[in-house]
Amino acid sequence: MKRIGKLWDKIVDKDNLRLALRKAAKGKRGIGAVRKVERNTEKYIDKLHNMLVSGNYKTAAYKSQIIHEPKQRTIHSLPFFPDRIVHHAILNVLGDYWDKLFIYDSYACRQKKGQHAGSLRCMSMVRHNTYVLKCDISKFYHSIHHGRLKAILRRKIKDPRVLDLLYEIIDSSSSCSELSPGRGVPIGNLMSQWFGNIYLNELDTFIKHTLKIKDYIRYCDDFVLFSNDKHKLCEAAIELRNFLTNVLDLCFSKCEYFPTSHGVDFLGYRHFKTHILVRKSTAKRIRRRVTYIKSSIAKGHANFIRFIGQVDSALGWLKWANSYNLKLSIDIRHVRELLHEYK
Repeated sequence: MKRIGKLWDKIVDKDNLRLALRKAAKGKRGIGAVRKVERNTEKYIDKLHNMLVSGNYKTAAYKSQIIHEPKQRTIHSLPFFPDRIVHHAILNVLGDYWDKLFIYDSYACRQKKGQHAGSLRCMSMVRHNTYVLKCDISKFYHSIHHGRLKAILRRKIKDPRVLDLLYEIIDSSSSCSELSPGRGVPIGNLMSQWFGNIYLNELDTFIKHTLKIKDYIRYCDDFVLFSNDKHKLCEAAIELRNFLTNVLDLCFSKCEYFPTSHGVDFLGYRHFKTHILVRKSTAKRIRRRVTYIKSSIAKGHANFIRFIGQVDSALGWLKWANSYNLKLSIDIRHVRELLHEYK
């Protein structure tokens, strides 16, 4: 695909900035900073337009928060104005173009994709293949090499002002203390999700077009390759290690191949040829959460709105797997009825 230009005027166009503001505000209108901007939208749109056109826009300081589920990690967020609006403004213009670059079986952060679609696709590949090579990348978002990411972007975009804006967002990650100079993009940043997909699209095209592996799925930095020839997968593992090291400056945290009959643990589910089970760690987490909710109800300390959301989320996750016995053992439907009864 040819490099694209004439993007800058589309990004800074005030109608695009208004659309970006609406998207950034979606689901967040109870937040004071969002309400403040929406009360005087045109004032802030003019201010943001002038910041971008004059070249005075600089990414604000990141706010950090540690979360513990499913594992401990540091999430970084930016202010609603101007940063989140700027990111949406960029993606309004570049998102569809970038999405067309990606292979069909890249499932993270894309419309009509996601974990459940990826799980169903994985299931179809498990049924038709005897072996799987399962890989993930060590500390992927922390390891993205800024120079190589910028080089990839230059091959896709020729508008220098757009490139400068993207470079500014990439370089702003240096303010995150846990990232090394010249490396990493912050988890929790909207643009980081896209930078990650763009970076690993190089891996996707290498696997599809050079290694010629037909059955391959990636979600963020987790990916699986399938084949009926185990020697092909062994050779692919060697080639992938070399490619990651020499081209993307990354390394594996896991790379193993085994028969698909053992079950393929991917995207929160364990995939067998005849059925899908919830991953053990996921089932344990749901069981622990439901037990806590039961205890809270019994003590009269239930936060009904929050607990209903958690139970519905768990049921939504379980419905994509063969989970009848699990739902029965934790009595989750009865817990849901209790929450609605006492609400």
